[in-house]
Amino acid sequence: MDHTLKKISDLYTENLSEHGDRSKAVGWPTPESQELRFEKLTEVIIDKDKPLSINDYGCGYGAHLDYLLSNGVNVKTYNGYDLSEEMLDNAKNRLAGFKGELNLFQASEISTKADYTFVSGTFNVRFESNDQEWLEFIKQKLAMMNQFSSKGFSFNLLSKYVDWEEPHLFYGDPCFWFDFVRSNLARRVSLLHDYPLFEWTIFAREGLE
Repeated sequence: MDHTLKKISDLYTENLSEHGDRSKAVGWPTPESQELRFEKLTEVIIDKDKPLSINDYGCGYGAHLDYLLSNGVNVKTYNGYDLSEEMLDNAKNRLAGFKGELNLFQASEISTKADYTFVSGTFNVRFESNDQEWLEFIKQKLAMMNQFSSKGFSFNLLSKYVDWEEPHLFYGDPCFWFDFVRSNLARRVSLLHDYPLFEWTIFAREGLE
């Protein structure tokens, strides 16, 4: 798994070098599709006017924080996690004007308790890891997200309901993941599969812990 994570880090570092801090650097072809993903993930927040702390797992250059602030979410603390040192350096510069507390971590493990945790696209690329290995990896990361989220978390995955699949990507069965989250992690779970992208979003509140 360490080899896979290194390849993922290298991929996004190369993307950043090629495209700059734009949506293509984190794998999204257009800014509009990136913002649509943020919109769906952010539906987990029910108290956006209150000061909130955020974990962004796979934060890239920090675009989700830009989205939250521009849509009226009162972010007091932003904890960004990424494997790419270059992505984090870029995020540090881009987000220098953020008025709250900014923490950036080059790590694959979350260490900060926050109100909400987000994952956008982080679980899509698996390279040579097989489906079962990557499925177990995602399960572990979702349990981690739940542990470090006091109010809720959300994530997205490419959908199994597609006409074809890229061999290096992971496609998730939305019914399986809904059942996993509801049975193991949270009492209130929503599945969004009605927006015009080949993926779905799950958000969860009220952890079972």
